[in-house]
Amino acid sequence: MVDSQIGAAMSPKPLLNVLQGQRETRPPFWFMRQAGRYLAEYRAVREKAGSFLDLVYAPDLATEVTLQPVERLNTDAAILFSDILIVPHALGQDLDFRQGEGPVLDPIRSVKDLHRLSHQRLDDRAAPVYQTVRQVAGALPDHVALIGFCGGLWTVASYMVAGRGGDDQAAAKAWAFSDPEGFDALLRILEDASFTYLMGQIKAGAEVIQIFESWASNLPEPAFERFVIEPTRRLVARLKDAAGDVPIIGFPRGAGPLLGRFAERSGVDAVSLDSGMVLSFADETLPKGLAVQGNLDPQYVVAGGALMEKEATRILNALSNHPHIFNLGHGFVPYTPVDHVERLAAFLHGWPDQAA
Repeated sequence: MVDSQIGAAMSPKPLLNVLQGQRETRPPFWFMRQAGRYLAEYRAVREKAGSFLDLVYAPDLATEVTLQPVERLNTDAAILFSDILIVPHALGQDLDFRQGEGPVLDPIRSVKDLHRLSHQRLDDRAAPVYQTVRQVAGALPDHVALIGFCGGLWTVASYMVAGRGGDDQAAAKAWAFSDPEGFDALLRILEDASFTYLMGQIKAGAEVIQIFESWASNLPEPAFERFVIEPTRRLVARLKDAAGDVPIIGFPRGAGPLLGRFAERSGVDAVSLDSGMVLSFADETLPKGLAVQGNLDPQYVVAGGALMEKEATRILNALSNHPHIFNLGHGFVPYTPVDHVERLAAFLHGWPDQAA
């Protein structure tokens, strides 16, 4: 139900209404990493698939795990089951997901390595992902929106340069700070590839796009401007030109006091807030009409119970001045009890009647 001061809903999908600037009495919700290892049904499909990449590139299985949390939790959105590193893999960079290590790539360390990347076969390599989008779009209930995504360009570049994950992005910073023009060349390749990849998802049926800039933290202000805001601005502008009616959510995790600048200059339609964001700061800094998403710490869901509901209530009240999509501040951890997730979903469906 839409806030009467805002007007009647224009879509049967509450999440799309919020992204158009409307406040809903019950904010729509979905969860980052809502398909994943905390679900027994996901683990069963994952075992059937073999490797993680085999699961991503198997449209029938990827469709199944994308739909699992929608069916179990009655979320207001499905998010494509995939990974932010599909883009470098489609560009030709070797990628493996190793047990206990996570993603491992053959590192790109300088401009001389860029010849290893090729955009020519990207759509062919991403074709199974597009097929998953088509299948999910055809299977969703009328009120559920479909979210496609890519990684933020700085974040994906950080993986590509280091060859694996890491919290300090030392390898990417070493290149970017010592040879910013050369690093910009890598970002331009990723911009072109991400545009192609996202347009493929949109043409297949994605109604919303989220850009996961998961490693936006701990960058000096000029570097944040050059390597996070500016590449995002260019990518968003191209998407708006090509598919202007598809809203874009930016998730600059760890942006801190630079959040307002990101929201103002990147051109996104909504910002997703990480768990560490001070909500009074976000409320004061962000434009009142800008949709916000977030930002329950996933560990509250691990804890569960009344404590989880109290924190969810605080967030819902603190962000009530904005069009709001309830979500986590980052993704579910694998050991999250599924009954806690179900209790949270039930609580959100009952809002505001269940408000403490």
